Amino acid sequence: MQLLKPLLVKSILALSLIGCMFWMAGCEEDPVTEDPSGIVVDDDYYEFQDFILSDFDMPAVISLPDETANIGASTRPEVIHSESFKWEINVGTKFKLLLEDFGSIEGLVKEEKARLADQKKFFKVRYLMDEEDMILYERTLIVSGTENASSSVGVEHKTYHVYGQKKIGKVIYGLQSPQDGCEKIIIEFMAKSIKSFKAREIS
Repeated sequence: MQLLKPLLVKSILALSLIGCMFWMAGCEEDPVTEDPSGIVVDDDYYEFQDFILSDFDMPAVISLPDETANIGASTRPEVIHSESFKWEINVGTKFKLLLEDFGSIEGLVKEEKARLADQKKFFKVRYLMDEEDMILYERTLIVSGTENASSSVGVEHKTYHVYGQKKIGKVIYGLQSPQDGCEKIIIEFMAKSIKSFKAREIS
């Protein structure tokens, strides 16, 4: 009986070791989980054109979708600068990017995330990109109290949004999509435009 005990212990240890090896092998073979949203924000700007903003009191250049982007973009972007610290860039009828001069105020993206957190009673937010200087998210309306609501209530209302911050010189700019949101493909283009926003180099 005393001889059987060491053998039993060794057998249990051996089986445990084999089990661990199979478990580790299984973990290594797990595929990489990809973002099911399909959002792509890369450095490929072949459907974009550089647009200089110096004529609109902003020492910057930004890449905007051109007519090849297939989003109804016009050949010439339109800039509305009716307020001193705010701009609106329109490219066609669907692309509307809002810019604002925040001076030296930092942490704009962090503040925007806090604002979204305060709206969790009304909207479900899923971040598709969460970086220090830019967020891209899917927002779904939470439907409640539908007893006396119209027949349209209950239909999923999902929109896409982007918010970013960029610093040019000593000035921090906030760049964002409209509050109502946009289609996913438009938001992808907007995110790439925000990413491209930089100071204009004068040679």
